[in-house]
Amino acid sequence: MGYDTLISFALATSALAISPGPDNIYVLMQSIVNGKKFGLATVAGLISGCLVHTTLVAFGVSAIIKENDSIFFAIKLLGAIYLIYLAYKAYRSSGNLSLSDDSVPKKTLGQLFKQGFIMNVLNPKVSIFFLAFFPGFLFSEEMSTVTQFFILGFLFMTVSFIIFSLIAILAGYISDYITSNNKIGNYLKWLQIVVFVGIAVFILFSDK
Repeated sequence: MGYDTLISFALATSALAISPGPDNIYVLMQSIVNGKKFGLATVAGLISGCLVHTTLVAFGVSAIIKENDSIFFAIKLLGAIYLIYLAYKAYRSSGNLSLSDDSVPKKTLGQLFKQGFIMNVLNPKVSIFFLAFFPGFLFSEEMSTVTQFFILGFLFMTVSFIIFSLIAILAGYISDYITSNNKIGNYLKWLQIVVFVGIAVFILFSDK
């Protein structure tokens, strides 16, 4: 088994989870406005939704690439192109982090879990990202592709859950730090760019 590949996958996932996006910003704002447990309920919903996308990608992609090297390469190539596109979008963004509680209504823990789950499941970009991200990190010649996709999915969910939970727990400190340090948004912007480009290159040169 390619433990080095799994470690690389976990590190890439960590960098992406730390980088600012709609999900972790939403978790941060829920925690600041309503409290840590409300942020954690949002995290639980968001991460649970990833299981749906993992299942769709695992069974859909595995059946296609199992015996066809050309299709597998095409999927990797399209995935790398998509990741470069995400890097370009990050490059074009301003890098400014705006924290505003104007659009954070009060909800129950159950409502926040449900909303986080629905936000994730109904976002087709998550499946597209998994499709771009996972095939380059297949790590075993003996294990079935479906099993490897689920392992990668659960690893992605575990790492993201830990980091998103820390964001919820440390929301006050993170908010104060962002407010007092105008450059942090720019640093995280370039972290996103480096990670997206790095993953794209890794995927292109990875073996089946």
